[in-house]
Amino acid sequence: MGLKVYLNGKLVDSSQAQVSIYDHGLLYGDGVFEGIRSYDGLIFQLAEHVDRLYESAHTIMLKIPLSQKEMARAVVDTLRANRLKNAYIRLVVTRGVGDLGLDPRKCDKPTVFIITDKIVLYPERIYKEGLAIVTVPTPRNLPEALNPQIKSLNYLNNILAKIEAINAGAEEALMLSAHGYVAECTGENLFIVRHGTLLTPPAHAGILKGITRGCVIQLAVKAKIPAREEMLTRHDLYNAQECFLTGTAAEIAPVVQIDGRRIGAGSPGPVTLKLMGDFKKLTKTAGVKY
Repeated sequence: MGLKVYLNGKLVDSSQAQVSIYDHGLLYGDGVFEGIRSYDGLIFQLAEHVDRLYESAHTIMLKIPLSQKEMARAVVDTLRANRLKNAYIRLVVTRGVGDLGLDPRKCDKPTVFIITDKIVLYPERIYKEGLAIVTVPTPRNLPEALNPQIKSLNYLNNILAKIEAINAGAEEALMLSAHGYVAECTGENLFIVRHGTLLTPPAHAGILKGITRGCVIQLAVKAKIPAREEMLTRHDLYNAQECFLTGTAAEIAPVVQIDGRRIGAGSPGPVTLKLMGDFKKLTKTAGVKY
């Protein structure tokens, strides 16, 4: 038997978990999701992720048929059923089954499923040696068209950027806003260190305000590392002393090269290493036990 998946109120074997081909999550990307991590039996930032899931759903007028407390309990039950202590958790809520038109009113009941499994975004050497990333032609979606604070199932913008990075021989893509400012990568927020200050693009640059991003800012403040949001250009990145990416799956990933330019000393810097260490400690102490 395979892993158990939560699907519309029931735990079913992953090989038997089925979603209709008429589901608007599949047909149109009409739905929302969250990715969460658990570490040694602790679900990291569960409340923050569930809050954001419900905010995304509220914005697209998608009524989730569970309370936030019930959703959190379903996460715990799914992890326990799979006996996973260290896992990646994917919460997905779609508009549900409808017809071949766009009209969301034709979808009577949302589809809810929770997958708990493993994930390895980058090989271990990346965290010791650092990433090389490239700027890609595909810009980040205009916030006025699709607000990045809505963590929707429509990730084609990010996937196109990822394809361009892969075609360029890079692991990750740097995406700019439509106005040419630094936004984020395909699934991670971006930070740099310049003159001892930690800098990251603000929300209005067209980014998702990541949960890990928020943790890193708090850790920086606690460590008395000056930190602020600032509009950034590629020139700022090229001349940074350090650079790193943050995300639930990536955690904190050092960047040592951007568009062929070496960043700082060409290896993970002291601020990055400090925050990586502090973040690892945080995951071992903060979270919901299951």
